[in-house]
Amino acid sequence: MRLVDGLVDTRPLRVSLAFRRLWIGSTLSAIGGQLAVVAVLSQVWELTGNSVAVGAIGLAQAIPMVIFGLAGGTLADAVDRRKLVLLTTTGQILAASLLAVQALTGLASLPLVLGLVSLQSACGGLGAPARKTFVVRLLDESQVGAGIALSHLSFQAAMLVGPVIAGVIIANWGVGTCYLIDAVLFGAALYAVLRLPSMRPLAAADRPGLRAIWAGWQFIGRRPVIGGTLLADVLATVLAMPIALFPAINAERFDGRPEVLGLFLSAIAVGGLLAGAASGMVTRSRRPAAVMLAAAGLWGLGLTGFGFAHSLWLALGCQAVAGAADTVSVISRGAIVQLATPDTHRGRVSSVEHIIGVSGPDLGNFRGGLVAGITSASFAVVSGGLLCVVGVAVLAAANRPLRRFTPSAVPAERSG
Repeated sequence: MRLVDGLVDTRPLRVSLAFRRLWIGSTLSAIGGQLAVVAVLSQVWELTGNSVAVGAIGLAQAIPMVIFGLAGGTLADAVDRRKLVLLTTTGQILAASLLAVQALTGLASLPLVLGLVSLQSACGGLGAPARKTFVVRLLDESQVGAGIALSHLSFQAAMLVGPVIAGVIIANWGVGTCYLIDAVLFGAALYAVLRLPSMRPLAAADRPGLRAIWAGWQFIGRRPVIGGTLLADVLATVLAMPIALFPAINAERFDGRPEVLGLFLSAIAVGGLLAGAASGMVTRSRRPAAVMLAAAGLWGLGLTGFGFAHSLWLALGCQAVAGAADTVSVISRGAIVQLATPDTHRGRVSSVEHIIGVSGPDLGNFRGGLVAGITSASFAVVSGGLLCVVGVAVLAAANRPLRRFTPSAVPAERSG
């Protein structure tokens, strides 16, 4: 067990029954979510044969996620977070069940599918800020980073295996079965939250509304540790996200082979899984911000190397390095945000973190496409990676409180 903990810090799973239930439920629902992602893509393409319609899935998810994510942040600071997540998870189960019904009964239409996807995304956005606060309330301060690492590791594993399972299910039983399994696995997440202790805010907070949302943004602006942490995520995603450039890079250097395009996507996931499997070496660090900044810079360097690589194996290696760095950065950033934020503002700060995490990659892919259209895909990748490195270096030099942040500066609260 000591050897395992030296790699993946499994203490949260051993010491907290509530966290263990939550982790298992979240892992199962993440797998179900990946089944649904592939099912929606497949069904919309089958209904329309139109790439624009498939692209509309992203809008159907992103818009309600942002709007309801902001609302969810203010609610999470004012109501019992456990009850809020129970309600929103029930809404997600309802949406998944209706998706199954429309697919299994042949009632499918593009507006109906996109509407149900939007409903599920709205429920997810409304509950996400409250859900993000669970780890810091269930675990000791010294184990918060490990808890976030375990959650991230299970999500990445779901991203790796979920689409493969979905392909087999769709080929044999259709998209309706994927939706049905998604609804059932959401039930595991609902049970895990149902067994949690009460998660009421520990102190009086602002009344939910636009004023409370603005107060949350002002709070972030006054806290250089939190603001700097979120800015690091913006620099890494908006400036350097490479996914939209993969097809062009593949066509330029590797004859556009479909299997190579798949390897590009898998290489990042493999790097992330390997880093997650060794996350115990970073979650015990007393300087998580320094780790996060170094990892964000390494993400940019890995992508810069990918932009220059003409050997397939070198390109995949650079992608794996970038994926590993991204995982370390995400784990460290999540721990900093939760530990540096008092409970009165944790929901609203978590909502901003969630929105940046959802929209940043989309904006980054859009930026990459624009730059590639004016110049080339290689230049877009290299310039984005270098801009990320420079931006993170400037942030580290200018933000001394972030650079020197230690978790003991702000004690974490716990629920029973």
